[in-house]
Amino acid sequence: MHILAHRGLWYTPDEKNSREAFRRAFRLGFGAETDVRDLNGSLVVSHDMPVTGALPLEVVLDDYRRAGKPGWLALNLKADGLAVPLKALLTRYEIERYFCFDMSVPDTLSCLRNGLITAARISEYEQEGPLCALTSAVWLDGFPPRQPDASQLQRWLTSGKPVCLVSPELHGHPADAFLAAVSMLPEAVRHHPELMLCTDHPRHAQRTLKCTKSTV
Repeated sequence: MHILAHRGLWYTPDEKNSREAFRRAFRLGFGAETDVRDLNGSLVVSHDMPVTGALPLEVVLDDYRRAGKPGWLALNLKADGLAVPLKALLTRYEIERYFCFDMSVPDTLSCLRNGLITAARISEYEQEGPLCALTSAVWLDGFPPRQPDASQLQRWLTSGKPVCLVSPELHGHPADAFLAAVSMLPEAVRHHPELMLCTDHPRHAQRTLKCTKSTV
């Protein structure tokens, strides 16, 4: 299982989505989730509306490449119309283990048309359907998060779809029961090379789930 550090490996809230938080995560072998927007014609990292001085996405991609491209990158596209410039950056930095998610339906279709690896969000509000059939990955969420279904995960993974589980603390819920359930998944699922967990506490999750550091 691959661990993705949600907005990087941060210690205080103001470090979220900062360059140091991402570099810290990459140094420890983790992948990362981040938020992507556009500002004055360039792609930047920002959860909310970006302001002057926002971290350029290409800086994060370059740091990821220099660190040996550990783990996966989950790119939460917070605005429409980013597919073409994003594809150009991913190609320039030779990024292969990534997926885009959380776009509007029209923009999801645009990402697919432009050949981007794209995930469908599945939750109690967003059911598996035609969009999931078109996309090549799954972002498995819940409000609050639900216990993982081994047969459902196995079906997606066997069909070639990487799956990223969302840890409960991302929505303000305790994570220990969820992590315990993940640790009880069948070995073929738990150790599948394309199963991921996105968490605010990557080192705790790594210890709890006894995950090894990600390698290329």
